[in-house]
Amino acid sequence: MTDLDKLTQSLARNLKRWRSERRLTLDALAARSGVSRGMIIQIEQARTNPSVGTTVKLADALGVSITTLLEREQEGRVRIVPPQEATRMWSSEAGSHHTLLVGTQVRGPMELWDWHIEPGDASTSDPHPPGTVELLRVTAGELTLVVDGEEFRLPAGTAAAFESDVPHGYRNDGDEPVELTMAVAIPPVGGGC
Repeated sequence: MTDLDKLTQSLARNLKRWRSERRLTLDALAARSGVSRGMIIQIEQARTNPSVGTTVKLADALGVSITTLLEREQEGRVRIVPPQEATRMWSSEAGSHHTLLVGTQVRGPMELWDWHIEPGDASTSDPHPPGTVELLRVTAGELTLVVDGEEFRLPAGTAAAFESDVPHGYRNDGDEPVELTMAVAIPPVGGGC
């Protein structure tokens, strides 16, 4: 079984579990997430590997982190994720990528990401649930952060925090790769998980 097969199986199992715990029907989750009922069925049956955007919409609708939807094993007090088990969620033909390093469901979903963006490349995101906050620190290059249409230039060493309940994106307008680390904190659904 390949890593992608394992990931697809984990997503199928965890999506069913969280949908059941939230007492959501397929139709209710489809309405809440904007993902079609048919796609949710395919994901729960491990017949498809959805896009990052689809996975984010489902996680947001369930009030869990992407990590929670993709995790392979139950968390203990300490969860250690070796580099080979980090999940690459997006990559481009130019060589850009972002990787979900680790996350937790305690006190609302929280995720830690590692990003690499090649010159001239970009990644955009739909709005996250209200109250979602992203913290990032650029470690190499200069990032152009776009939040609700407004652009911010962040050179290496610069950190930023913003509410990501609006359209936002990350762009490299420079000549060298951008490296950054990001944490995402998502408020729990219904006041607690």
